[in-house]
Amino acid sequence: MSQDPLVVFMPSGKRGRVPAGTKVLAAARQLGVDLDSVCGGRGICSKCQVSPSFGDFPKLGLTAREGALSGINAVEERYDRVRGLKPGRRLGCQAEVQGDMVIDVPPESQVHRQVVRKAADARAIVMDPATKLAYVEVPEPDMHEPSGDFQRLVEALQREWGVERVTAPLPLMARLQPALRKGGWAVTVALHKGHRDEAHRILDIWPGFYEGRLYGLAIDLGSTTIAAHLTDLRDGSVKASVGVMNPQIRFGEDLMSRVSYSMMNEGGAAEMTRVVRAALSELAASLAEEAGITPRDILEAVIVCNPVMHHLLLGIDPVELGQAPFALATSESLSLDAAELGLTGMAEAARLFLLPCIAGHVGADAAGVALAERPDRAEELTLIVDVGTNAEILLGDKDGVLACSSPTGPAFEGAQISSGQRAAPGAIERVEIDAQTKEPRFKVIGCDLWSDDPGFTEAVAATGVTGICGSGIIEAVAEMRMAGLLDARGLIGSAEATGTARSEPQGRTHGYLIHDGSAEGGARVLVTQGDIRAIQLAKSALYAGARLLMDERGVEKVDKVVLAGAFGAHISPKHAMVLGMIPDAPLEKVTSAGNAAGTGARIALCNVSARAEIEALARKIVKVETAIAPRFQEHFVNANAIPHAVDPFPNLATVASLPNVNFNAGGGGGEGGGRRRRRG
Repeated sequence: MSQDPLVVFMPSGKRGRVPAGTKVLAAARQLGVDLDSVCGGRGICSKCQVSPSFGDFPKLGLTAREGALSGINAVEERYDRVRGLKPGRRLGCQAEVQGDMVIDVPPESQVHRQVVRKAADARAIVMDPATKLAYVEVPEPDMHEPSGDFQRLVEALQREWGVERVTAPLPLMARLQPALRKGGWAVTVALHKGHRDEAHRILDIWPGFYEGRLYGLAIDLGSTTIAAHLTDLRDGSVKASVGVMNPQIRFGEDLMSRVSYSMMNEGGAAEMTRVVRAALSELAASLAEEAGITPRDILEAVIVCNPVMHHLLLGIDPVELGQAPFALATSESLSLDAAELGLTGMAEAARLFLLPCIAGHVGADAAGVALAERPDRAEELTLIVDVGTNAEILLGDKDGVLACSSPTGPAFEGAQISSGQRAAPGAIERVEIDAQTKEPRFKVIGCDLWSDDPGFTEAVAATGVTGICGSGIIEAVAEMRMAGLLDARGLIGSAEATGTARSEPQGRTHGYLIHDGSAEGGARVLVTQGDIRAIQLAKSALYAGARLLMDERGVEKVDKVVLAGAFGAHISPKHAMVLGMIPDAPLEKVTSAGNAAGTGARIALCNVSARAEIEALARKIVKVETAIAPRFQEHFVNANAIPHAVDPFPNLATVASLPNVNFNAGGGGGEGGGRRRRRG
């Protein structure tokens, strides 16, 4: 008897089997997927648009063949004819599942839009952008001294602005003569000059004196999330920010999965390149619309990303990054035309700058962090941890900087967690557990009240409590450890051992119930033993990477810890240390840097000399390769304990008490107990 079709929705990763002929919208509702619809499935509102994907998806355990979705019907044809559907899009209320499928739910089709966790940080930046406006008056043509309009424009720029070498792309030439004549032989040009010895390039031209603003994009292209900040190139202010899920998630949640997809599927790398370029183009267009400007006003973009994203963006197969010696096709910074990558949503002649990669697994995002935080100028030995699906770690001071990356996986971002979800309204983001009563209280994104505050239920009525995001699960696990619900090995105790009915049996293990909304048709948010294991694996990889850098430097402790990225902005230092994500340090010396990689991109966007600075710094940073380091496995195993099996945490002991509980594999036992009984 054949099984019902398997459907996997991305980026949530929710999956399940539905009968053949089930509408995609109905399947989404059945599986708890966040897919919008307001017209009752009549094909009018278009809010349930989805993007089906076909091919082999070994990471997801299925192959989606052509024909796994019903053909376009009359309702979709009419909608496409009248209002237009993006290529490859389908209406979820019309398309029927016929076979195993992978279905992307784009951001605009999600009821609860993702919150931009990688928000722009306030930062004083010396403004010296690569692209500036220049007003010039050009002599009229003279029959007795014949020369082209462009040549006279170049001479005027040399005369009035001291500009020596000037080039312009062909499309601009077509607009040059009308602009000169309309402006009465006076024009304003957007001049771009990189940090290298290169010619000035005219990116745009306007008749007469143009007083408009020029804009650039600072883009943090992460393996899970893409964040972009629209920046005014006159004063560095951020006019709009947006974040979306990286559409490559459907090919694999972690970097090595995407490398594997490229190796196992002909054309796989090209497909991943296509979807990420399309996402960047859509981001640019949406930022322009949000800020009330035209794409023509966006003349430049600076991008930071890890090495695999770097290669896929450039259209380079990342296969070499999947095996030693992890060779990059190029580690240099790159300056190129946006049009070379087929990017739209910005000016036709817009320029791109990609920061340099530091090593095969330490990318331009780490370079962005280094530019933003400048560990090479620090007096104190500083550990900088930028947590994502792949963590970048820097350790250094004015005597030198070391760097490595560590494959933490997506658990810190809510993936691989039983009730996990991305950061969106309704997601639990803060957790506290009373050590005496074992009762939890929590906050959800979009509401300032705690769950035990009066009016909480009414305040979250619109979204409900939908799940738990990365910051929430990290705090939940740390709070469980402090409340004696979890032992040092990461085992959850039974109701008998912990004294609370919230410890629920799940087979041979237990889970801890944070919230039960099932009576109202809502979610049950439970922290399971599997969730604890996923967090342990992620935090162990992170801590092991930090310890390798400390070994290389010959130290047992650091003076200061900087938490960067979305994690750093939303997790308390105390919870991070209880979990054992970072080495022990005085809590006042553990600070947040927010989205440091994105800040580095903004600095390079707003100050052209910063590009030369980060190139020089990247060459001096000492790289440590975790994949081949002899002690990585030893550090990883020791870091599985919460907070750690061997390393002392004296600073943590002054601010947090960790009960000495010990639960056996069955969940029974109390303090001091828990040994498994030998079989006779």
